[in-house]
Amino acid sequence: MKLRHSLLSLILMMGTLCVDAQQVNFDDYFLPKSMRLDYYHAGNSNTEHFYVDEVIEEPHWAGNKGYLVEQRNVGNHLFKVIDKATGKLIYSRGYNTLFNEWQTIPEAKHTSKAMPEGVVFPFPKKDVTVEIYTRENRTGELHLKFTHDIDVESYFIRKMVPTLESMDILCTGESEKRVDIVILPDGYTEAEREKFVKDCQTFTEAILAYSPYAENRDKFNFRAVWTPSHDSGTSIPGKREWKHTAFKTHYYTFDSERYQMTEEYQALLDVAAHVPYEMIYILTNSSKYGGGGIYNFYGISAADIPGASTRKTYSHEMGHLFAGLADEYVGGVEMSDLYFTDVEPWEANITTLTALEKKGWKSLLGNAPVPTPVKESPWELNPQNPDAPDYDPEKPWALGVYEGGGYLQKGVYRPWPNCMMNWFHTIDVYCPVCKQAIQETIDLYTK
Repeated sequence: MKLRHSLLSLILMMGTLCVDAQQVNFDDYFLPKSMRLDYYHAGNSNTEHFYVDEVIEEPHWAGNKGYLVEQRNVGNHLFKVIDKATGKLIYSRGYNTLFNEWQTIPEAKHTSKAMPEGVVFPFPKKDVTVEIYTRENRTGELHLKFTHDIDVESYFIRKMVPTLESMDILCTGESEKRVDIVILPDGYTEAEREKFVKDCQTFTEAILAYSPYAENRDKFNFRAVWTPSHDSGTSIPGKREWKHTAFKTHYYTFDSERYQMTEEYQALLDVAAHVPYEMIYILTNSSKYGGGGIYNFYGISAADIPGASTRKTYSHEMGHLFAGLADEYVGGVEMSDLYFTDVEPWEANITTLTALEKKGWKSLLGNAPVPTPVKESPWELNPQNPDAPDYDPEKPWALGVYEGGGYLQKGVYRPWPNCMMNWFHTIDVYCPVCKQAIQETIDLYTK
């Protein structure tokens, strides 16, 4: 009886904590501007350290005041903002980083390095503690790695003052109930400003062309900040071509030719802060295929990829950035140890079958066998045959659990034989699981 009473007390306490988290009132704890904690993320494949850089005050806060504490188990990292006086959790977000990916490549086994990072949250009225957690890939568990106390009255908090030109590309309403995306240029010279504006318009319409973004058009704001580069284009290390650009973007990230990224994350934040924003997307002035996307970090892709691949690349990378969707293809990357077949991934669109029942995916399956065989037919595309015909909306694929995903041939499963998150250069639709994850994220930011 005593054990039952203890369990009941624990359950009630956990329920109270969830209610408290849901009832955080923005005006009780925050001012309508942002605070940013910049730090350096350092280590190697076996170690991880965080070193404080500075605290910055930014002029805008674009977030949903009703969505302050993360209720989902998402991201390879989680940061929490805790009111020091009461110990109350008042803000949290899951996110991924480029450093976390770097830790899984061969170089990290014999080299240590540091990358600049930062976390952004509404400006607290009272002193807070920031905690950063890292998810252990081998177990899927989050562990506290870093804490830092912030005195909100400190005169060492640097106040950011906007100095750059910003522009509205498509704004549909107040930021609090919109997804706010800022577009940044890299490799556009002063003379190429108008090209950047046109590329921003193309990007915006490309994102909104695909479901479920299309039916939520009125829930997005797109803005841009103009930052010219000295050189036109972007660096291609594999060809020994180096450009002097605003954010130092380059191909061959982790020695993957198509992976185009930058390590200058704090520089991105400095420029993004000129407008209200929640997501950062970089357009590079290049026609070479490539890009990347990291959950709640930034997305990037070339603006002039020939044919329809530009639009599809934008949408694929947005799936990573916005909804934390995983790649559903096999191989093609240097990264290893991102997924273990006995640990259920947190991403909505892949599973190892260890906890599929905890995902919304399970309820959509119906009578589909688990795992589900890929049938050879013109409309059930074999992902190993990218030259096969595109998806036919008159003959939709059966939702199932198809083996191969998360770069692994065996032990990781995806919802459709093909999807925008798989061979996206041959298809331009998201599977039902990806669409559901995107819609749920839109709702969190806008309702």
